[in-house]
Amino acid sequence: MNIKGKNITLRAIELEDMVLLHKWANDPDIQYMLGGWHFPTNMNDQKKWFESLSCNSFNQRFIITDEKQLPIGMANLININLKDGNAEHGLLLNKEYQGKGYGTDVVKSIMSYSFNELRLNRLETTIISINEPSLKLFAKCGWKQEGILRNWYFRKGKHIDKIFLGILKEEFLTLDK
Repeated sequence: MNIKGKNITLRAIELEDMVLLHKWANDPDIQYMLGGWHFPTNMNDQKKWFESLSCNSFNQRFIITDEKQLPIGMANLININLKDGNAEHGLLLNKEYQGKGYGTDVVKSIMSYSFNELRLNRLETTIISINEPSLKLFAKCGWKQEGILRNWYFRKGKHIDKIFLGILKEEFLTLDK
């Protein structure tokens, strides 16, 4: 089942997406703005990662497509905890599609799916503090800053904070009206 937004679709990752995902995984401009530890990735490792994906997993990853069904990014819903009703969400948009409303559409679509279909009660994310576009995006979608881990990341010779954000189902339902 695909997840539909206003102008985007979230669909399963297919083998033919590996070339594009490999490109994004090795783009230093993209990786600089994301959390985590990044090494150069070869296509063999990219394919092994793909083979580890499963629709039965509590870690779901999606290709974001635009109105023409062209891949424009990747989103995830991971550490899905059905017992306690929470999960983590993140996304990556190709540079040419940033600032055009696609990110808002992705976040709202993930929230709708999570709260209305999976019956989750809470979503959370972490964002590197230098990623102001993502911080603005999530704030625009109603997410609240919940904490900071100071000097968590190390990028280009500097320590940078990790920002925690979250949204509850009741907050989403208020926004949805």
